[in-house]
Amino acid sequence: MRVGILGGTGDFGRALAVRLVEAGVDVVVGSRDAEKAAATAAELGAVVGRTNADAARDCEIAVLAVNASAALDTARDLAAALGTTPLLCVAAELSFGKDGVKPTTEALSLAERVQAVVQAPVVAGLHSLGARNLGGDDAPSEDTLVCGDDAEAKALAIELAGMLVDGRAVDAGPLASARALEGLTAVIININKKYKAHAGVTITGVH
Repeated sequence: MRVGILGGTGDFGRALAVRLVEAGVDVVVGSRDAEKAAATAAELGAVVGRTNADAARDCEIAVLAVNASAALDTARDLAAALGTTPLLCVAAELSFGKDGVKPTTEALSLAERVQAVVQAPVVAGLHSLGARNLGGDDAPSEDTLVCGDDAEAKALAIELAGMLVDGRAVDAGPLASARALEGLTAVIININKKYKAHAGVTITGVH
């Protein structure tokens, strides 16, 4: 598998690259700045660093690892470069206030809005994985959830996700479920703040 990480120089992108490289995956680190991408790739031991557009063209599955505020614009800008290459959207649109972290009030999930601006099949997942847990010495001892409408794209994303955790990658249904998965990010952040923890998710009763 060859994975292009769009926004691979950020905290989550870097942690994702480290875990995938350790799993023996070919990784292309993408960035708006080709030199920054190349430097990060060299530091992390990834295969190569390129612009986001070049990373999108040179992979079997791309991961949209930019901040939620930039996800739609980035997806729109990279739609032509992606073509029909599956795109895994990991961002969650959140609001932060004194009373805690809340999910978006938009009717559609961020992943569904990304799907509306690209031809590529979009899959959503990894929302319960924090960059700190993902980038630790060992794979996180938790499960991760993936949803999407395209069966082949979702299977590829589940295969990728399964390399990241010391648990399971679980099929969470259609892309419409992304609203719940993105909201789960807010829940986990609130738990971590309240209990000073690094919480994850484990699904019971699935064999």
